[in-house]
Amino acid sequence: MIDFKLSEHPHRRFNVLTGEWILVSPHRAKRPWQGQVEDSMQETPPRHDPTCYLCPGNKRAGNQKNPDYTSTFVFDNDFSALYVDTPPIELSDQSLLIARSERGICRVVCFSPRHDLTLAEMDAQDIRRVVDVWTEEFRSLGKKPFIRYVQIFENKGQMMGCSNPHPHGQIWAESSVPVEPAKEMEQMKKYFQSSRRSLLADYLQLELNRQERVVVENDNFVVLVPFWAVWPFETMIVSRRHFGSLLDMTAREEDSLADILKRLTTRYDNLFRTSFPYSAGIHQSPTDGAEHSEWHFHMHFYPPLLRSATIKKFMVGYEMLCNPQRDITPETSAKQLRAVKEIHYKQQKFTM
Repeated sequence: MIDFKLSEHPHRRFNVLTGEWILVSPHRAKRPWQGQVEDSMQETPPRHDPTCYLCPGNKRAGNQKNPDYTSTFVFDNDFSALYVDTPPIELSDQSLLIARSERGICRVVCFSPRHDLTLAEMDAQDIRRVVDVWTEEFRSLGKKPFIRYVQIFENKGQMMGCSNPHPHGQIWAESSVPVEPAKEMEQMKKYFQSSRRSLLADYLQLELNRQERVVVENDNFVVLVPFWAVWPFETMIVSRRHFGSLLDMTAREEDSLADILKRLTTRYDNLFRTSFPYSAGIHQSPTDGAEHSEWHFHMHFYPPLLRSATIKKFMVGYEMLCNPQRDITPETSAKQLRAVKEIHYKQQKFTM
């Protein structure tokens, strides 16, 4: 009888947050660093780009002009995916062709007036201002009676479809709870109703006890590679304390969130010495007026890079037709992220 090992044998892992499965095939990646690893050739952007529609003082679509902002700047998306005045309509043809209208508001958040920065290169105190803006936007949008969920997210890098390198993110507030948060809410609710405890609080304690997938932590937040991670260097920021949204955070927790964002994004950049692309977003309790004692604040990071600054993971074939699959185990990814420094590679010399 062969002793089964998660680090050697193919197996499936269950995502307790979504109720879905992922196939892990560690035998296909005995050596995570395969082939030559090269730094990407990156141009250094200017501090201010006169052609950038997000830089201070520049014109946006429709001839709207940005103010000469010196910190953060928020505005309604000029190409919004949702409209406030969409009429309420529901269609159903034999319960097979089903559609219903969706109302919402889309906002853009410029993190900094400087065109040449990213979260990894910003100071923690400047990231704290971004956290403050997220909180205020969540508060104001969530108060609107037709808004039931507020999604704060960032797409970073051309690889993630972001054509503008100016440091910015987006906020989409809509009249229904989207698919991914809804799946998490259902799983967290089931767990809370059966145990009267937070699913993520108990999961986090397991991870802290094992220390296999923990990347970095501070007094209020922990960054880990989830046991069920799909993307090679996927991570999740989980609050140590059980609370539902940005509105529930203390001042110290707001400082800690800024600190952990700085430290994680710096580690990402240092891993392959590149401006690490990713999609990241905060999952927090809905704003539908109901009590959501089950909800536990967390933030997902989904980066596509696999082995270097230019090699990415694709979701094709089996993954599109069956379920996600990965070769590098979450434990290996966490180990690699733990091994890199927290001083940005542009500010220090070292050999990977």
